[in-house]
Amino acid sequence: VQLQASGGGLVQAGDSLGLSCAASGRSLSTYAMGWFRQAPGKERDFVAATSATGGLTYYQDSIKGRFTISRDNAKNTVYLQMNSLIPEDTAVYYCAAKKFGPSVRSGDYNQWGQGTLVTVSS
Repeated sequence: VQLQASGGGLVQAGDSLGLSCAASGRSLSTYAMGWFRQAPGKERDFVAATSATGGLTYYQDSIKGRFTISRDNAKNTVYLQMNSLIPEDTAVYYCAAKKFGPSVRSGDYNQWGQGTLVTVSS
């Protein structure tokens, strides 16, 4: 499955932004999906993940209550809605897919999108 992340941009602190991850080549309906982010000079960190059906979701503690992961398997797309953005959210955001259950570990994912840059100004 090929993944294409989009929706990044430059926003101000407190703003909202929605990211999309569109899949092609194969249905996403059997894949758990995750969002990760990598800030400049830092390692890639887990942000959120969801099970194949969307019934289970997991979030990094620092974004709980601000970010929401969702998916529309009919559209073969996964979303990350980000509200109340803060400068510390600035990073390249990646979507990723894996078979079976969701994981918070990037090494468990074997399909990755190219990343979309989110910059939050103060």
